[in-house]
Amino acid sequence: MFQDLTHSNISKFQVSEFILMGFPGIHTWQHWLSLPLALLYLLALTANILILIIINQEATLHQPMYHFLGILAVVDMGLATTIMPKILAILWFSAKAISLPECFAQMYVIHCFVVMESGIFVCMAIDRYVAICKPLRYPAIVTDSFVVKVTVFMALRNSLATIPVPVLAAQRHYCSQNQIEHCLCSNLGVTSLSCDDRTINSIYQLFLAWTLMGSDLALIFLSYVLILHSVLKLNSAEAASKALSTCTSHLILILFFYTVIVVISITHNAAITLPLVPVLLNVLHNVIPPALNPIVYALKNKELRHGLYKALKLNIKSS
Repeated sequence: MFQDLTHSNISKFQVSEFILMGFPGIHTWQHWLSLPLALLYLLALTANILILIIINQEATLHQPMYHFLGILAVVDMGLATTIMPKILAILWFSAKAISLPECFAQMYVIHCFVVMESGIFVCMAIDRYVAICKPLRYPAIVTDSFVVKVTVFMALRNSLATIPVPVLAAQRHYCSQNQIEHCLCSNLGVTSLSCDDRTINSIYQLFLAWTLMGSDLALIFLSYVLILHSVLKLNSAEAASKALSTCTSHLILILFFYTVIVVISITHNAAITLPLVPVLLNVLHNVIPPALNPIVYALKNKELRHGLYKALKLNIKSS
């Protein structure tokens, strides 16, 4: 299983592959988890593709708020597709081996998509802030050009800031153990196998969490504080309720997204006694939001519900 790599540029590795063992502590019956996970993945793909079709077909949804929702749908599908095929291959076919380059590539893409989702939540919060607090200036501020610029900025920020994660992991020396008690190539899970000091990896992981995710969460919190302050000044209770209703679905998804991240961070410290908990939460955090996001928006947003009804009605007629 272990061998020395002959190429000089990867001579620092003494293992040729990692073995993703799956869910720790339940290896004998973990294959039963494949059905709910496969259904969640199928739901995520179907729901997000449907959201994209509805936004594209409905002229009334060609607005910045729905453009951001479409971008979120693409990110969600990318995140789920990065991990779920490999997880299902592990559970169905015991295809546990993964090469070092593939593992580090998966690590990078997961980080990119997770922080990109966080960045899109910021964009959506800013969109709601301008729409509610500065409604007269909204058409001039939040334009299609604005959507493109902030999306490109977020994509560049996230793709560049996450490069050191796999690079630093690849610089570690993996000399003996190659079995990862996980379903995916998480940074901490992989580097825990290294034979040398991995302090720099842990430090950069914390730095990334505090600078990107922390700043995103702070901007979202500030946006909603300003929104709440503006809404409370409205004389009409009906107007205040209508303004807040446009933010409800967004707040539900944000609370779920960041709460799970905090819980994963906390439970990681207890991984020695309960190793299954952080692994299971990590997997679910990468597949439940992609399935949940379009459903919550479709249920809470009247325009999307109307578009969904029209799409299904057209399909029924055509069939």
